[in-house]
Amino acid sequence: MRTGFFWDERCFWHSGGNYALTLPVGGLVQPTMGGLPENPETKRRLVNLMRVTGMDRHLAMRGAEPASEAELARVHPHSYLSEFKALSDSGGGEIGLRTPFGRGGYEIAALSAGLARDALVAVLRGEVENAYALSRPPGHHCLPEFPNGFCLLANIAIAIESALDQGLAGRIAVVDWDVHHGNGTEAIFYDRAEVLTISLHQERNYPLDTGDAEDRGAGAGLGANMNIPLPPGTGHRGHLQAIDRLVLPALEAFEPDAIVVACGFDASAVDPLSRMLASAETFRAMTQRLRAAADDLCDGRLVLVHEGGYSEVYVPFCGHAVLEALSDAPVAAPDPLAETVAARQPGPRHDRMVEGLISDLEEVFRQG
Repeated sequence: MRTGFFWDERCFWHSGGNYALTLPVGGLVQPTMGGLPENPETKRRLVNLMRVTGMDRHLAMRGAEPASEAELARVHPHSYLSEFKALSDSGGGEIGLRTPFGRGGYEIAALSAGLARDALVAVLRGEVENAYALSRPPGHHCLPEFPNGFCLLANIAIAIESALDQGLAGRIAVVDWDVHHGNGTEAIFYDRAEVLTISLHQERNYPLDTGDAEDRGAGAGLGANMNIPLPPGTGHRGHLQAIDRLVLPALEAFEPDAIVVACGFDASAVDPLSRMLASAETFRAMTQRLRAAADDLCDGRLVLVHEGGYSEVYVPFCGHAVLEALSDAPVAAPDPLAETVAARQPGPRHDRMVEGLISDLEEVFRQG
């Protein structure tokens, strides 16, 4: 089987705190049934959909061992890991910015990182052609000492450091299409030449103070960081324009040994934390383009690591579309919102505006 799928039921048991959307409950903020938008149902319903359609029978379904403390310490200082572990052992709590967890949260986060690590290692060793890691909690916002944005450990960075340490790759590219800026991955590799970090995101969504196109890296990593801030309402055509005109040329110039995608589904048209109007077909098409790029540049070595996405109904269909494109499996899960999302796509004037912004970004990247 050409596509590996790395997952573990225990990752669905990660629990958050007493929140209503992203607001702590208290004062005038009443409790809700849903709590934090980052909850297990989007991921569990994806696995359920795969079982119903038979997709799981066409994938190499695998688990993983948790990332070790030594592996985590390549990215996170021991002081942070010790604080996280102690709080986890004592019943859970919250560190960083709105990143709550329950008892055993440290072990679950280490398992989430282990899924990303094993997916990348399996692809680099040729055990599978490409892979998807259903990691939870997510990771792309986590800074070395400061978890935020629901992210407790930097899953993709931990996986990359493990692969580099083992000598399995020398140059790795990260393409982050989560709707929020991948500030953690950017910060970890900002001065590193061997890792290209690219983030497509809704401008000034989260975090509010990172993700500018002018932030191009520093020192040895100057030019190895690319931010693509897109306006609300970018839609299907705008996302593919950004991939075709900005992402693919950057990958071709970098010539990576593998491509890792921070695969968030929160740019979808019905996500509560974005306004970007992407569809399941958008994620399918982006996957097809990245898979073709991986075929051309690095013998098909492509890994997708799950990040955000908060519509319990729609994330499973977006994820299934990605797996269809990744695996060529002869099964499908037709998008039940396809007609509705298509009708909401921006018109020609908005598309021309987005095309103009992408042209501006092309100039920024040519100069830097």
